[in-house]
Amino acid sequence: MSRGEHPRRRRSDSAPPPKGILAGERELIFQYLPEEVRANMLRRGSESAALWNAFYPFAHSGLSLRAWLSLPRLWGSSAEGSDDDQLMPCFWGLTVDGQPLGGLAESASDVAGREDRLEIDLFLVGRRHLVAVEAKIDGVPGRCGRYDSGRCPEVHGPDAACRYWEDGPASFEAALDFGIRPVRDQEEPPPCAIHYQMARTLLGVENLARRKDLVPHLTLLMPQRRWPALRGGWQDFAERVRDEEQWRRLRVMAWEDLEGLKRS
Repeated sequence: MSRGEHPRRRRSDSAPPPKGILAGERELIFQYLPEEVRANMLRRGSESAALWNAFYPFAHSGLSLRAWLSLPRLWGSSAEGSDDDQLMPCFWGLTVDGQPLGGLAESASDVAGREDRLEIDLFLVGRRHLVAVEAKIDGVPGRCGRYDSGRCPEVHGPDAACRYWEDGPASFEAALDFGIRPVRDQEEPPPCAIHYQMARTLLGVENLARRKDLVPHLTLLMPQRRWPALRGGWQDFAERVRDEEQWRRLRVMAWEDLEGLKRS
């Protein structure tokens, strides 16, 4: 798919908008969203609907990077002295008018091996900065499905290699200290299996940021009540990030604190 080209249309103009959307239900993006995203918006407590409702107010005007970094955080370093930027939301790889985010398909292919499988919820795209947001409500950052189903090529065989342990743009090793490479029949789950989703998201935003000459940020968004249960896992992931400057651009934020964006 070339830059500026709409993806394949998935819904007709007359299709009813998903329930749970407070505004913007007739934006062109809803004609092109994957059906699983639209289906998620119909469920009670939907992460997809919450994400849209929280960030759609900024979909056309953008939001200030300085205001974003000034919000309270559950985890993360201060952002004093950061230059400002205007960040435009890009939902599930698409702008509100259904345009694919330039370079994302290529980055997804680098990291995940397929153009449509990186699955990052939200990008906030500026002229100098790029923020990837992984949104959770009751869920947790995903583990490696192949490992959990007994199909990890490193641990369970057959004789093959995992792309994330091989040299190349998908290598976890360059960005994260996951220790020694997993070995056949080891009993403890390796860190790459535990932190699989956040590791791929980090690789994805760093890869895309390099393509667009932007500074990458990574944010995990969750309800404040969930932080005590997820704190240990997040801290273990964060301490494995090799680059100190990237570590300083990691954040955990609460849905409740996004209200500060509307006030500002």
